[in-house]
Amino acid sequence: MPAPDYLAIGSIIIDDIVYPDGRTSMGVLGGGGSHAAYGIAFAGEKPGLVGLVGEDLPGDIRARLEADFEPAGLVRTRHPQLRGWQIFEWNGVRNEIFRVEIVEPFMYSPPADSPDLPFERVRGFTLLRAPAHVAGWRARFPDAVLLWEPVRIFMLSADREAFLQGVKAADIVSPNLHEAGTMYGIDDEIEIMRRMLADGVEVAALRMGERGSLVARAGDGRAHYIPAVEVAEVVDQTGAGNTYCGGFLVGWCRGRDVVAAGCYGAAAASFTLEAVGCARMPAELELEWARRLDEARGGLRSISL
Repeated sequence: MPAPDYLAIGSIIIDDIVYPDGRTSMGVLGGGGSHAAYGIAFAGEKPGLVGLVGEDLPGDIRARLEADFEPAGLVRTRHPQLRGWQIFEWNGVRNEIFRVEIVEPFMYSPPADSPDLPFERVRGFTLLRAPAHVAGWRARFPDAVLLWEPVRIFMLSADREAFLQGVKAADIVSPNLHEAGTMYGIDDEIEIMRRMLADGVEVAALRMGERGSLVARAGDGRAHYIPAVEVAEVVDQTGAGNTYCGGFLVGWCRGRDVVAAGCYGAAAASFTLEAVGCARMPAELELEWARRLDEARGGLRSISL
């Protein structure tokens, strides 16, 4: 197969979901890397997915990953596949409880200098990692667009100095509103955006759930609200932010337009909202993609910073 133009680097998790009414969905494909890869795919590209897969990864999940993505980035390990309970409460709060003893390698491996990865050059990649990992991946792909999605645990630690180290190596930075607000100690998205740009973020995409996203580019003096694309029924919000990042990356690489990239992200995220776990590729993807992209474009508004 030809080398992919895009990569999604992050975790692959098997989710066992428990809903507030007692219903369950067992053995669901999840994980930040998987969701981001589908965001790239919804935007019309076939990415490589980079992450560890365990010795007991279910056969149907493996077949799906190998069909939808370039599989050369799936590095096998003898550890049991990362798996966790995803327990939802009535108020929307989600609690994650891992069901295996070995977790960390799945979150941070393979490393940027891994000889197991055959990719030499890519156009762009999403990276769901802590700040200490960003520079290494930047060095591996110095000419690619790097979209960094800071990991949740790090952002909630409010370690701004570490955050700044990640910012230096990234082209695009995309936290969610809650995480960024915790780190900066404020809850106003406009002020958070100002702080991010002042801290050296070149392109910022602040994800705000059902409120959509706020995007900006350094030096423009403006930020743009991108609405969330409405769907008939929100089935599960898990992973929608990761999917947004994959779509945003492709949109940015195609035109270097922050508004267009935000609309790509919104359109991609909407597919995840309709599914349990990672959404499958729809039969009429091109038509449905165009419709959702137009909806995102129709609701945007801009403000001065």
